[in-house]
Amino acid sequence: MEKEIKILVLIIGAGPAGLATSACLNRLNIPNIVVERDDCSASLWKRRSYDRLKLHLAKQFCQLPHMPFPSNAPTFVSKLGFINYLDEYATRFNVTPRYNRNVKSAYFKDGQWIVKVVNKTTALIEVYSAKYMVAATGENGEGVIPEIPGLVESFQGEYLHSSEYKNGEKFTGKDVLVVGCGNSGMEIAYDLSKCNAKVSIVVRSPVHVLTRWIVRVGMSLLRFFPVKLVDRLCLLLAELRFGNTSRYGLVRPKNGPFMNKLITGRSPTIDVGCVGEIKSGKIRVVPSIKRIEVKRVEFVDGKTKNVDSIVFATGYKSSVTKWLKVDDGDLFNENGMPKREFPDHWKGKNGLYSVGFGRQGLAGISRDAQNVARDIASLVCQRSKNKLSK
Repeated sequence: MEKEIKILVLIIGAGPAGLATSACLNRLNIPNIVVERDDCSASLWKRRSYDRLKLHLAKQFCQLPHMPFPSNAPTFVSKLGFINYLDEYATRFNVTPRYNRNVKSAYFKDGQWIVKVVNKTTALIEVYSAKYMVAATGENGEGVIPEIPGLVESFQGEYLHSSEYKNGEKFTGKDVLVVGCGNSGMEIAYDLSKCNAKVSIVVRSPVHVLTRWIVRVGMSLLRFFPVKLVDRLCLLLAELRFGNTSRYGLVRPKNGPFMNKLITGRSPTIDVGCVGEIKSGKIRVVPSIKRIEVKRVEFVDGKTKNVDSIVFATGYKSSVTKWLKVDDGDLFNENGMPKREFPDHWKGKNGLYSVGFGRQGLAGISRDAQNVARDIASLVCQRSKNKLSK
């Protein structure tokens, strides 16, 4: 049995991107519905993030449209603080997502987006018909665990994605391998080390490691100075803070941290203490994994190590292609990411938009949401004028 629902704008996803988009549309009195597959908003933050997580950027770079963080909020907001902020944001702007809605398909037909959704609570199929559709599921739709010979068929320990990791308490005394040297990988490795696990971290590629303060300085200066000049200053500050990190297996990319972000989309890693643990020998840096057999991990340099557990901090991928089978909006590529580069990534054809796919973090989400809302408002206004003129 199907239930048909007509709406002007359908937003898919109730993370920060979906909440921000709905809030901006609500302020413009544009009708919209947000559907979310989980039973809460911001499920990545509430259900799939580790306990010690904090925003890696200063609060002014992480706020959503039309609601700054309170002046008494810390510069770097905690996980709980950000969750509370998101809940207050939804309340203030009357954002009321429909939860437990799993999108099965979306296609464009006769000037409308037809979206079939399973209501997991009632098992009913809901068919939404919308003039405009916003994909707000973002870059972090689902966790990625790389295919490694022997991992699935042979490994006798525990392995998990970083989205399943909460804290290091149950790993005390165990040999744990963390795969990935981004923010999640370095922070989880540090957390494990502080819980007295025996930690190794796989560093597969060059990485910029900075402090929160250095990144804050750099982002502030980017408003006034060219990126190459800001990069030089940040690298000088990093050298003074950490010394030559290549001695410890942390080789920096050829491009500076902010230029590298523009070119590759990869943000610099914010150190929370992991570099100090690496320097002291408490955390060992190892290269890429070649294969796994039982509990023995062989690395590409030929060395081996026995491990009890593996935490894959290997990132996420978009889930758009699971439900947008044919991109009639000409917006997404085969990997579920925008075909066009930032800053032209957010608008497609036939009323299809994306929010949170620009590799620009929360600041990018804020810009995308406002761009989308303004664009839809202008189109709605133009349609109204055209009707009146007839």
